[in-house]
Amino acid sequence: MGITAMIPDMTIGQLANEAESRWGEIWDENAARMLVLVICPRKERKLLELHGDMVEHGQPVLTVFHRPRQEAPLLEQQGFNPRDASFQFVDLASPDLGLWMQNFVSNEKWMRSSIELVSVPFTMDMPSQRPFETQRVLCFRHPSLPALERYYLPFPPASIPGKCFVSLPRRQAAEMARQQAEVLGVGRLEKKVKITEVSPSEMPVAAPPVVAEESANMDDMMNDFSANMLDGMTNEAQSNEPSQVALPMQADAEESAEEVSEHVFVPLPPGAQSTEQQLDSTVVAVDEQPVESASSDVPRPEPEPEPEPEMSNVEREFRELVTGLLAAGVAPTDMMDDPRWEDLNERAAAEGFETWPVFLQLAAM
Repeated sequence: MGITAMIPDMTIGQLANEAESRWGEIWDENAARMLVLVICPRKERKLLELHGDMVEHGQPVLTVFHRPRQEAPLLEQQGFNPRDASFQFVDLASPDLGLWMQNFVSNEKWMRSSIELVSVPFTMDMPSQRPFETQRVLCFRHPSLPALERYYLPFPPASIPGKCFVSLPRRQAAEMARQQAEVLGVGRLEKKVKITEVSPSEMPVAAPPVVAEESANMDDMMNDFSANMLDGMTNEAQSNEPSQVALPMQADAEESAEEVSEHVFVPLPPGAQSTEQQLDSTVVAVDEQPVESASSDVPRPEPEPEPEPEMSNVEREFRELVTGLLAAGVAPTDMMDDPRWEDLNERAAAEGFETWPVFLQLAAM
Protein backbone atom coordinates (compact mmCIF):
# COMPACT_ATOMS: atom_id res chain seq x y z
CA MET A 1 0.00 0.00 0.00
CA GLY A 2 1.07 3.59 -0.50
CA ILE A 3 1.12 6.67 1.69
CA THR A 4 -0.82 9.69 0.42
CA ALA A 5 0.12 13.28 1.30
CA MET A 6 -1.44 16.59 0.27
CA ILE A 7 0.80 19.44 -0.92
CA PRO A 8 -1.05 22.78 -1.35
CA ASP A 9 -0.36 25.45 -3.99
CA MET A 10 1.53 23.12 -6.31
CA THR A 11 1.36 21.73 -9.85
CA ILE A 12 2.20 18.32 -11.28
CA GLY A 13 4.99 19.87 -13.33
CA GLN A 14 6.62 21.45 -10.27
CA LEU A 15 6.45 18.18 -8.34
CA ALA A 16 8.01 16.29 -11.25
CA ASN A 17 10.90 18.79 -11.40
CA GLU A 18 11.51 18.55 -7.64
CA ALA A 19 10.90 14.78 -7.36
CA GLU A 20 14.57 13.77 -7.27
CA SER A 21 15.34 16.12 -4.38
CA ARG A 22 12.07 15.39 -2.57
CA TRP A 23 11.96 11.59 -2.65
CA GLY A 24 15.48 10.51 -3.63
CA GLU A 25 15.80 6.83 -4.39
CA ILE A 26 12.02 6.26 -4.39
CA TRP A 27 11.81 8.30 -7.61
CA ASP A 28 13.17 6.79 -10.84
CA GLU A 29 13.94 9.60 -13.27
CA ASN A 30 14.21 7.09 -16.16
CA ALA A 31 10.75 5.58 -15.64
CA ALA A 32 8.26 5.96 -18.50
CA ARG A 33 5.31 7.97 -17.19
CA MET A 34 1.91 8.86 -18.61
CA LEU A 35 -1.01 11.21 -17.90
CA VAL A 36 -4.62 10.00 -17.59
CA LEU A 37 -7.89 11.76 -16.81
CA VAL A 38 -10.22 10.21 -14.21
CA ILE A 39 -13.85 11.35 -14.09
CA CYS A 40 -15.89 10.28 -11.08
CA PRO A 41 -19.13 11.38 -9.41
CA ARG A 42 -18.55 14.47 -7.33
CA LYS A 43 -19.49 12.79 -4.07
CA GLU A 44 -16.70 10.20 -4.54
CA ARG A 45 -13.86 12.72 -4.78
CA LYS A 46 -12.60 11.91 -1.28
CA LEU A 47 -12.19 8.28 -2.32
CA LEU A 48 -9.98 9.34 -5.22
CA GLU A 49 -7.86 11.55 -2.97
CA LEU A 50 -6.96 8.56 -0.77
CA HIS A 51 -6.97 5.93 -3.51
CA GLY A 52 -3.19 5.51 -3.27
CA ASP A 53 -3.50 4.21 0.30
CA MET A 54 -5.45 1.17 -0.93
CA VAL A 55 -3.41 0.01 -3.96
CA GLU A 56 0.14 -1.13 -4.56
CA HIS A 57 2.29 0.91 -6.96
CA GLY A 58 5.97 1.06 -7.70
CA GLN A 59 6.57 4.77 -8.37
CA PRO A 60 5.12 7.96 -6.82
CA VAL A 61 1.74 8.95 -8.26
CA LEU A 62 1.00 12.67 -8.70
CA THR A 63 -2.63 13.83 -8.92
CA VAL A 64 -4.48 17.14 -9.06
CA PHE A 65 -8.16 18.05 -9.42
CA HIS A 66 -9.52 20.64 -11.83
CA ARG A 67 -12.94 22.28 -11.57
CA PRO A 68 -14.36 23.79 -14.78
CA ARG A 69 -15.54 27.34 -14.20
CA GLN A 70 -15.64 29.71 -17.16
CA GLU A 71 -14.98 26.78 -19.49
CA ALA A 72 -18.00 24.85 -18.10
CA PRO A 73 -20.31 25.93 -21.00
CA LEU A 74 -17.95 24.17 -23.43
CA LEU A 75 -18.64 20.91 -21.63
CA GLU A 76 -22.37 21.55 -21.44
CA GLN A 77 -22.44 21.92 -25.24
CA GLN A 78 -21.35 18.27 -25.39
CA GLY A 79 -24.25 17.19 -23.17
CA PHE A 80 -22.13 16.86 -20.02
CA ASN A 81 -23.06 18.57 -16.75
CA PRO A 82 -19.71 19.49 -15.08
CA ARG A 83 -21.41 20.00 -11.70
CA ASP A 84 -22.09 16.26 -11.49
CA ALA A 85 -18.46 15.16 -11.72
CA SER A 86 -14.95 15.69 -10.41
CA PHE A 87 -12.02 15.71 -12.84
CA GLN A 88 -8.69 14.34 -11.65
CA PHE A 89 -5.46 14.33 -13.64
CA VAL A 90 -3.16 11.46 -12.67
CA ASP A 91 0.55 11.34 -13.55
CA LEU A 92 1.95 7.86 -12.92
CA ALA A 93 4.46 5.32 -14.22
CA SER A 94 3.22 3.17 -17.11
CA PRO A 95 3.59 -0.17 -15.23
CA ASP A 96 1.44 1.24 -12.39
CA LEU A 97 -1.58 2.02 -14.61
CA GLY A 98 -3.07 -1.47 -14.27
CA LEU A 99 -2.59 -1.52 -10.50
CA TRP A 100 -4.08 1.96 -10.09
CA MET A 101 -7.23 1.35 -12.18
CA GLN A 102 -7.79 -2.39 -11.62
CA ASN A 103 -10.48 -2.05 -8.97
CA PHE A 104 -12.38 0.62 -10.94
CA VAL A 105 -12.45 -1.34 -14.19
CA SER A 106 -12.88 -4.89 -12.83
CA ASN A 107 -15.22 -4.39 -9.88
CA GLU A 108 -17.02 -1.09 -10.53
CA LYS A 109 -17.18 -1.46 -14.35
CA TRP A 110 -15.66 1.91 -15.18
CA MET A 111 -15.47 2.84 -18.86
CA ARG A 112 -12.14 3.34 -20.65
CA SER A 113 -11.76 5.63 -23.63
CA SER A 114 -9.56 8.42 -24.98
CA ILE A 115 -10.18 12.14 -24.68
CA GLU A 116 -8.68 15.28 -26.21
CA LEU A 117 -7.26 17.96 -23.94
CA VAL A 118 -7.94 21.22 -25.81
CA SER A 119 -6.88 24.77 -25.05
CA VAL A 120 -9.71 27.18 -24.29
CA PRO A 121 -10.41 29.53 -27.28
CA PHE A 122 -9.02 33.05 -26.94
CA THR A 123 -12.49 34.45 -27.58
CA MET A 124 -13.43 33.55 -23.98
CA ASP A 125 -10.83 36.07 -22.71
CA MET A 126 -9.84 34.09 -19.60
CA PRO A 127 -7.13 35.47 -17.27
CA SER A 128 -3.75 33.72 -17.14
CA GLN A 129 -4.62 31.78 -20.26
CA ARG A 130 -1.75 29.85 -21.87
CA PRO A 131 -2.30 28.05 -25.17
CA PHE A 132 -0.95 24.53 -25.66
CA GLU A 133 -1.10 21.86 -28.31
CA THR A 134 -4.04 19.46 -28.25
CA GLN A 135 -3.12 16.10 -26.80
CA ARG A 136 -5.02 12.84 -26.52
CA VAL A 137 -4.85 10.92 -23.26
CA LEU A 138 -6.56 7.91 -21.69
CA CYS A 139 -9.77 8.61 -19.80
CA PHE A 140 -11.49 6.47 -17.16
CA ARG A 141 -15.01 7.49 -16.13
CA HIS A 142 -17.70 6.17 -13.85
CA PRO A 143 -20.48 4.27 -15.70
CA SER A 144 -23.10 6.69 -14.37
CA LEU A 145 -21.51 9.62 -16.27
CA PRO A 146 -21.91 10.27 -20.02
CA ALA A 147 -19.01 10.12 -22.44
CA LEU A 148 -16.94 13.23 -23.12
CA GLU A 149 -14.90 13.80 -26.28
CA ARG A 150 -13.02 17.00 -25.44
CA TYR A 151 -11.94 18.58 -22.17
CA TYR A 152 -10.99 22.28 -22.23
CA LEU A 153 -8.25 23.81 -20.09
CA PRO A 154 -6.92 27.40 -19.87
CA PHE A 155 -3.34 26.06 -19.48
CA PRO A 156 -1.48 22.73 -19.88
CA PRO A 157 -2.53 19.94 -17.49
CA ALA A 158 0.92 19.88 -15.88
CA SER A 159 0.44 23.55 -14.89
CA ILE A 160 -2.92 23.24 -13.10
CA PRO A 161 -2.41 24.87 -9.66
CA GLY A 162 -4.10 23.63 -6.54
CA LYS A 163 -3.87 20.90 -3.94
CA CYS A 164 -1.73 18.07 -5.28
CA PHE A 165 -2.04 14.61 -3.78
CA VAL A 166 1.14 12.51 -3.85
CA SER A 167 1.03 8.78 -3.19
CA LEU A 168 4.44 7.36 -2.26
CA PRO A 169 5.03 3.60 -2.59
CA ARG A 170 6.93 1.22 -0.41
CA ARG A 171 10.50 0.55 -1.43
CA GLN A 172 9.77 -3.12 -2.17
CA ALA A 173 6.95 -2.13 -4.52
CA ALA A 174 9.25 0.32 -6.29
CA GLU A 175 11.80 -2.42 -6.95
CA MET A 176 9.08 -4.79 -8.17
CA ALA A 177 7.68 -2.22 -10.61
CA ARG A 178 11.18 -1.45 -11.87
CA GLN A 179 11.81 -5.13 -12.61
CA GLN A 180 8.40 -5.46 -14.28
CA ALA A 181 9.13 -2.49 -16.52
CA GLU A 182 12.42 -4.06 -17.59
CA VAL A 183 10.65 -7.29 -18.52
CA LEU A 184 7.95 -5.46 -20.49
CA GLY A 185 10.48 -3.14 -22.10
CA VAL A 186 8.63 0.00 -21.01
CA GLY A 187 11.17 2.82 -21.02
CA ARG A 188 14.80 2.47 -20.09
CA LEU A 189 14.73 1.64 -16.42
CA GLU A 190 18.06 1.12 -14.68
CA LYS A 191 18.44 -0.03 -11.13
CA LYS A 192 19.74 2.66 -8.86
CA VAL A 193 23.10 2.05 -7.27
CA LYS A 194 22.08 3.30 -3.87
CA ILE A 195 19.13 0.91 -3.69
CA THR A 196 20.50 -2.36 -5.09
CA GLU A 197 24.29 -2.39 -4.82
CA VAL A 198 25.68 -3.81 -1.58
CA SER A 199 29.40 -4.21 -0.93
CA PRO A 200 30.60 -7.81 -0.24
CA SER A 201 31.69 -6.85 3.26
CA GLU A 202 28.13 -5.70 4.10
CA MET A 203 26.35 -8.78 2.73
CA PRO A 204 24.76 -10.86 5.55
CA VAL A 205 26.51 -14.14 4.60
CA ALA A 206 26.53 -15.66 8.08
CA ALA A 207 23.07 -14.51 9.12
CA PRO A 208 21.58 -17.97 10.02
CA PRO A 209 24.51 -19.01 12.32
CA VAL A 210 24.45 -15.64 14.06
CA VAL A 211 20.73 -15.97 14.66
CA ALA A 212 21.19 -19.51 16.01
CA GLU A 213 24.06 -18.38 18.21
CA GLU A 214 22.07 -15.44 19.53
CA SER A 215 19.14 -17.70 20.33
CA ALA A 216 21.47 -20.14 22.13
CA ASN A 217 23.04 -17.29 24.09
CA MET A 218 19.59 -16.05 24.95
CA ASP A 219 18.62 -19.50 26.26
CA ASP A 220 21.79 -19.64 28.37
CA MET A 221 21.11 -16.16 29.71
CA MET A 222 17.56 -17.12 30.64
CA ASN A 223 18.79 -20.33 32.33
CA ASP A 224 21.44 -18.38 34.28
CA PHE A 225 18.86 -15.79 35.19
CA SER A 226 16.50 -18.50 36.49
CA ALA A 227 19.28 -20.15 38.48
CA ASN A 228 20.48 -16.85 39.93
CA MET A 229 16.94 -15.86 40.81
CA LEU A 230 16.39 -19.16 42.65
CA ASP A 231 19.70 -18.77 44.48
CA GLY A 232 18.81 -15.20 45.40
CA MET A 233 15.43 -16.29 46.76
CA THR A 234 17.10 -19.06 48.81
CA ASN A 235 19.71 -16.68 50.21
CA GLU A 236 17.07 -14.12 51.04
CA ALA A 237 15.02 -16.71 52.89
CA GLN A 238 18.08 -17.78 54.83
CA SER A 239 18.96 -14.19 55.63
CA ASN A 240 15.48 -13.61 57.06
CA GLU A 241 16.03 -16.30 59.72
CA PRO A 242 16.96 -14.93 63.18
CA SER A 243 20.65 -15.19 63.91
CA GLN A 244 22.74 -14.45 66.98
CA VAL A 245 25.10 -11.48 66.75
CA ALA A 246 28.25 -11.55 68.87
CA LEU A 247 28.51 -8.65 71.31
CA PRO A 248 31.82 -6.77 71.57
CA MET A 249 34.21 -7.89 74.26
CA GLN A 250 34.09 -6.08 77.56
CA ALA A 251 37.78 -5.26 77.22
CA ASP A 252 37.09 -3.34 74.03
CA ALA A 253 34.35 -1.42 75.79
CA GLU A 254 36.70 -0.49 78.62
CA GLU A 255 39.36 0.71 76.14
CA SER A 256 36.83 2.95 74.40
CA ALA A 257 35.75 4.40 77.75
CA GLU A 258 39.37 5.19 78.60
CA GLU A 259 39.81 6.93 75.27
CA VAL A 260 36.77 9.12 75.95
CA SER A 261 38.04 10.00 79.40
CA GLU A 262 41.33 11.20 77.98
CA HIS A 263 39.61 14.05 76.13
CA VAL A 264 39.71 17.53 77.71
CA PHE A 265 36.48 18.55 79.39
CA VAL A 266 35.34 22.10 78.56
CA PRO A 267 32.61 23.51 80.84
CA LEU A 268 29.59 25.12 79.21
CA PRO A 269 28.53 28.69 80.03
CA PRO A 270 25.64 29.26 82.43
CA GLY A 271 22.24 28.62 80.87
CA ALA A 272 23.66 26.55 78.04
CA GLN A 273 22.86 23.28 79.77
CA SER A 274 19.18 24.02 79.93
CA THR A 275 19.17 25.10 76.31
CA GLU A 276 21.00 21.92 75.33
CA GLN A 277 18.45 19.83 77.19
CA GLN A 278 15.61 21.62 75.43
CA LEU A 279 17.21 21.00 72.05
CA ASP A 280 17.73 17.34 72.86
CA SER A 281 14.12 16.95 73.93
CA THR A 282 12.97 18.72 70.81
CA VAL A 283 15.08 16.46 68.56
CA VAL A 284 13.80 13.38 70.34
CA ALA A 285 10.22 14.58 69.99
CA VAL A 286 10.67 15.20 66.30
CA ASP A 287 12.38 11.85 65.74
CA GLU A 288 9.61 10.03 67.54
CA GLN A 289 6.96 11.39 65.22
CA PRO A 290 6.11 8.91 62.43
CA VAL A 291 6.98 10.02 58.93
CA GLU A 292 3.69 8.85 57.50
CA SER A 293 1.61 11.15 59.70
CA ALA A 294 3.64 14.20 58.66
CA SER A 295 3.33 13.36 55.01
CA SER A 296 -0.36 12.49 55.30
CA ASP A 297 -1.25 15.86 56.81
CA VAL A 298 0.10 17.76 53.81
CA PRO A 299 -2.67 18.09 51.18
CA ARG A 300 -1.62 17.02 47.72
CA PRO A 301 -2.82 19.27 44.92
CA GLU A 302 -4.83 17.48 42.28
CA PRO A 303 -3.59 17.85 38.68
CA GLU A 304 -5.59 20.36 36.74
CA PRO A 305 -7.34 18.96 33.63
CA GLU A 306 -5.83 20.07 30.34
CA PRO A 307 -7.96 22.63 28.58
CA GLU A 308 -9.74 21.25 25.54
CA PRO A 309 -8.88 22.92 22.23
CA GLU A 310 -11.44 25.39 21.06
CA MET A 311 -13.57 24.24 18.15
CA SER A 312 -13.87 26.57 15.16
CA ASN A 313 -17.22 27.60 13.75
CA VAL A 314 -16.65 25.61 10.57
CA GLU A 315 -15.87 22.42 12.50
CA ARG A 316 -18.89 22.96 14.74
CA GLU A 317 -21.18 23.44 11.71
CA PHE A 318 -19.68 20.41 9.97
CA ARG A 319 -20.19 18.17 13.01
CA GLU A 320 -23.79 19.40 13.41
CA LEU A 321 -24.48 18.71 9.72
CA VAL A 322 -23.12 15.16 9.78
CA THR A 323 -24.75 14.36 13.12
CA GLY A 324 -28.09 15.73 11.94
CA LEU A 325 -27.98 13.76 8.69
CA LEU A 326 -27.11 10.56 10.56
CA ALA A 327 -30.01 11.15 12.95
CA ALA A 328 -32.30 11.64 9.95
CA GLY A 329 -31.28 8.25 8.57
CA VAL A 330 -29.19 9.52 5.65
CA ALA A 331 -26.48 7.08 4.54
CA PRO A 332 -22.87 8.38 4.75
CA THR A 333 -22.39 7.90 1.02
CA ASP A 334 -25.41 10.12 0.28
CA MET A 335 -24.42 12.98 2.58
CA MET A 336 -22.27 14.60 -0.11
CA ASP A 337 -25.42 15.29 -2.14
CA ASP A 338 -26.58 17.75 0.50
CA PRO A 339 -26.23 21.34 -0.81
CA ARG A 340 -24.58 22.45 2.45
CA TRP A 341 -21.78 19.88 2.07
CA GLU A 342 -19.85 21.64 -0.69
CA ASP A 343 -20.05 25.06 0.97
CA LEU A 344 -18.74 23.72 4.29
CA ASN A 345 -15.91 21.84 2.59
CA GLU A 346 -14.79 24.95 0.71
CA ARG A 347 -14.83 27.04 3.90
CA ALA A 348 -12.98 24.30 5.78
CA ALA A 349 -10.32 24.12 3.08
CA ALA A 350 -9.84 27.89 3.28
CA GLU A 351 -9.24 27.63 7.05
CA GLY A 352 -7.05 24.52 6.81
CA PHE A 353 -9.56 22.24 8.58
CA GLU A 354 -9.61 18.61 7.33
CA THR A 355 -13.22 17.40 7.19
CA TRP A 356 -12.57 13.84 6.07
CA PRO A 357 -11.12 12.45 9.38
CA VAL A 358 -13.99 14.04 11.33
CA PHE A 359 -16.50 12.60 8.87
CA LEU A 360 -15.04 9.08 9.27
CA GLN A 361 -15.08 9.43 13.06
CA LEU A 362 -18.72 10.52 13.19
CA ALA A 363 -19.87 7.97 10.60
CA ALA A 364 -18.25 5.12 12.54
CA MET A 365 -19.94 6.06 15.84
